[in-house]
Amino acid sequence: MWLRLHQYPAVAVLLSLLGNGMWCWFGVFFVFLIIPIAEFLLGIRDVELDEDKLELRKKDRIYDWMLYVIVPIQLGFIVLYCFLSSNAWEEIGWFERIGKIISMGILCGSFGINVAHELGHRNNRSEQFLAKVLLSTSLYMHFFIEHNRGHHKHVGTSEDPSTARMNETVYLFWFRSMWQTWCSAWALERERLSRLGYRWFSWRNEMLQFQVIQLSFLMLIYGFFGLQSMLMFWGAAFMGGIFLETINYIEHYGLQRKKLSNGYYEIVSEQHSWNSNHLIGRLILFELSRHSDHHAKSHKKYQTLQSLSNAPQMPTGYPGMMVLSLVAPLWFWVMNPRVANATV
Repeated sequence: MWLRLHQYPAVAVLLSLLGNGMWCWFGVFFVFLIIPIAEFLLGIRDVELDEDKLELRKKDRIYDWMLYVIVPIQLGFIVLYCFLSSNAWEEIGWFERIGKIISMGILCGSFGINVAHELGHRNNRSEQFLAKVLLSTSLYMHFFIEHNRGHHKHVGTSEDPSTARMNETVYLFWFRSMWQTWCSAWALERERLSRLGYRWFSWRNEMLQFQVIQLSFLMLIYGFFGLQSMLMFWGAAFMGGIFLETINYIEHYGLQRKKLSNGYYEIVSEQHSWNSNHLIGRLILFELSRHSDHHAKSHKKYQTLQSLSNAPQMPTGYPGMMVLSLVAPLWFWVMNPRVANATV
């Protein structure tokens, strides 16, 4: 089932890239209209596995290969997208182009950043390399540094750019989080190099490496496909970042860790992340919505994440919650009472 569900958004995006007229928006409609309706009708699917079955899942390499195969698929989509934008989109209007950009952005966010998120938590350097390759396709390589060394340490505090504040709209959150996470990654890398006795301006600085890689990637697209394709790719990558930050917004909205009398924050618990057990969103995003267990044990592979009983629950899956977040008054009306109940 996992493999089949992962294919559906990619097929929907492919139809958008190859189509004309309203078909250019099919990927957007599929992910943010059809899937939320399907999740509402199907409801929650929360079947927990015993320790023996979890151990079997952990050792089953098919779950790893499902991540690895995303890398060539995502790169193939980038090549196809750039080729079409330089050759086959001359006659279409901006309404259709925007539909294609947003549709490709869905893959940049889901395949590009979300799968990189899972691989980036692995200790294997080969898997971390694949994570960086995927992040480069969304021009979001700083995520590798800030998420692992910043977000997981500071989640649920004012020091974490990726934790949405109470009554903060998703639109303000986009700009704040995008800027602050980028700056945080620079600071974290500078701190690491200083601790090792190196200057920040050196080839050892991963943030400098990432900027060179991403700029080279843009220049490579420009060289092969031209300026229009490069700009269209940048637009899709930007939308991938927007989708990622929208997910960040809904994952921790309003949930704050308490500061103790000793000046430290309380230990991260299942109560500091929002969860959803709606089946489709769970599977197409590689169990990302079981977020409390992920923060409790970030080394756990996605297929072994469990639904923790004390974790605050979203009323629907991630795709539907992302749509809800765009209507701020409705979002506050639905979520603020839940925040109050979750923090009692």
